[in-house]
Amino acid sequence: MAGAQESLVYAGVMRGHNDVVTAIATPIDNSPFIVSSSRDKSLLVWDLTNPIQATQDSSSEYGVPFRRLTGHGHFVQDVVLSSDGQFALSGSWDGELRLWDLSTGVTTRRFVGHEKDVLSVAFSIDNRQIVSASRDRTIKLWNTLGECKYTIGGDLGGGEGHTGWVSCVRFSPNNFAPTIVSGSWDRSVKVWNLTNCKLRCTLDGHGGYVSAVAVSPDGSLCASGGKDGVTLLWDLTEGKRLYSLDAGSIINSLCFSPNRYWLCAATQDSIKIWDLESKHIVQDLRPEVPVSTRMAALCTLVTPMELSASTRSRGSATLARLCILF
Repeated sequence: MAGAQESLVYAGVMRGHNDVVTAIATPIDNSPFIVSSSRDKSLLVWDLTNPIQATQDSSSEYGVPFRRLTGHGHFVQDVVLSSDGQFALSGSWDGELRLWDLSTGVTTRRFVGHEKDVLSVAFSIDNRQIVSASRDRTIKLWNTLGECKYTIGGDLGGGEGHTGWVSCVRFSPNNFAPTIVSGSWDRSVKVWNLTNCKLRCTLDGHGGYVSAVAVSPDGSLCASGGKDGVTLLWDLTEGKRLYSLDAGSIINSLCFSPNRYWLCAATQDSIKIWDLESKHIVQDLRPEVPVSTRMAALCTLVTPMELSASTRSRGSATLARLCILF
């Protein structure tokens, strides 16, 4: 990669949802599809092999929605994919999680137990465990049969839990120190031992609610962000703060690049990509949506070949493709 030049090329708008797009999920093998969730109570599976289409009346369009997943009774807040790309997991304001077979579009399992909205969901690296976070201030660990094995926080989950809504949760991919990382409206990030769901450490430093956490591909770093517009980087091994990156506005989502030392943030008004070695912004993207459309970047994912960004424009998402030019 030495001497390579990077550029991000706008690919187009993906239209299909009837309300705000809340999350996107991409397969780790870079298969040409993504899954999106929305406040229209559905998920869409998109085929990205379709070429860009442009019309005089709209921006360039990219991708075709070929399957709609329905069943949730309220807004679908989050979606993630299993590592093999065969299943999607969603969390909804109806208080449930659903496991979807993407080949059929059918719900194969419902996860019932949260008392309020489910705000975040995640698969473990081996797909054998599932974790969820909720407005009921709890984190739940499930097996794939839909059985809740542990509850962290709440009246029955001990006194170590969050005191506010648990807005985000992720597994660490480090098999030698298996952990769960959570962020909350109580302004804290907490790290939990996966083996017994006991608190490992609490990471304080944010000046407002935490809306996003991400764990680096090697499991050594955690990034967190939220209301204060600052991304904090943490050493998960030692449980200490390393440094901060100013995003300039509310941070809605964070993710690490799987093959570059980059961090990507979806903020209230743009999508920022930092090089973590230099701590400088590589790109500051502002999706090309009509000026009349109120927009905020809600979620972002970096895959080996592309960067996807979901925006708060109703029913649409934008896609930017990462081109490596030698």
